[in-house]
Amino acid sequence: MTVVFVIVGLSVLILGHEWGHFFAAKKFGLKVDEFGFGFPPKIFAWRSRRKIKEGETLRQAQGETEYSLNWLPFGGFVKIAGENDRISGDSDKLQDLPPAEKRRIFLFQPAWKRAVIILAGIFVNLIIGWFLFSVVFLVGTPKALILTAVQPGSPAEAVGIKANDILEGYTDSDTFVNFVNANRGKEIEVSVLRGSEKLKFKVVPRVSVKPEEGALGVGIAPAGADPQGFFKSFWYGLEQTGLIAAGTVKGFYILLKGLVINGRLSSDVTGPVGIFTIASQIGKIGWAYLINLLALISVNLAVINLIPFPALDGGRFFLILIEKIKGSPVPVKLEAVINGVGFALLLALMVVITARDLIRLF
Repeated sequence: MTVVFVIVGLSVLILGHEWGHFFAAKKFGLKVDEFGFGFPPKIFAWRSRRKIKEGETLRQAQGETEYSLNWLPFGGFVKIAGENDRISGDSDKLQDLPPAEKRRIFLFQPAWKRAVIILAGIFVNLIIGWFLFSVVFLVGTPKALILTAVQPGSPAEAVGIKANDILEGYTDSDTFVNFVNANRGKEIEVSVLRGSEKLKFKVVPRVSVKPEEGALGVGIAPAGADPQGFFKSFWYGLEQTGLIAAGTVKGFYILLKGLVINGRLSSDVTGPVGIFTIASQIGKIGWAYLINLLALISVNLAVINLIPFPALDGGRFFLILIEKIKGSPVPVKLEAVINGVGFALLLALMVVITARDLIRLF
């Protein structure tokens, strides 16, 4: 159920992002060729009906946008007429269109309209994140105690206790710390949740400890909160959205710094496999934690997409800014190279992250 929840949740986040582009394009009167649920191959497609006034009568006509349901249920996509024709080399064909039709093509829109359409998906992800965070504050989260770190050479590491294990039987850090300290030098049993497993470890806490050392050698953090009022929940949700957005910017900077200066990928970065691992872990505490995870991912998607990196929405927006500054679009070949290189780098990064997540898993 956790896997299904995460797949459906991630699909909703991606669909919401694409719906933002779709909604903005429709509001500006642009032609949208297709809105797809999932990715091809296609199962079936349909077109909505619309009313057209001819003189004093109304008649039903087939809508111009195709809505498709596809076999790969991982999000969706939107095809706005003329959005990618400049790079694909088909823009010359559109030049001969009548002025009335050109006004409905993305390629011929003023820069500010194209910018709004591009940024609309990011805005929707922020709204989704805010809403989900607010729901979590509204319903509250079950109390739990999570192991945030395991010190090298510690008694905990020696018996196989790992970071992100969830302690069973404890929801208060002081109670657990007092129990460990009261049994220094004696064998105790520590029960944890790890993925789908419930594990028990026999461990002897250290009698004497050095500075910055614990008797067991673990970092712990309490999780969980009581339900909040309706308006307070949405205010807290907005604050949390801002904090996560700022943290994502900082994390992306650390990621780039590590790659450029040290040639290493930060150990805190995770991909789809890591997300499923985390979800299976926190799903055992309560569904509210899964909703919180989706909110976190939604805000992450928004902020990362806003970063001016090629192939991302932020990169496309940055090219529009350059166009406004220099008075003309970036050369087609240069734009194609920039997006191609950016996409290749993102794909390579995703492969590396996924491979590392699999190594951690097995």
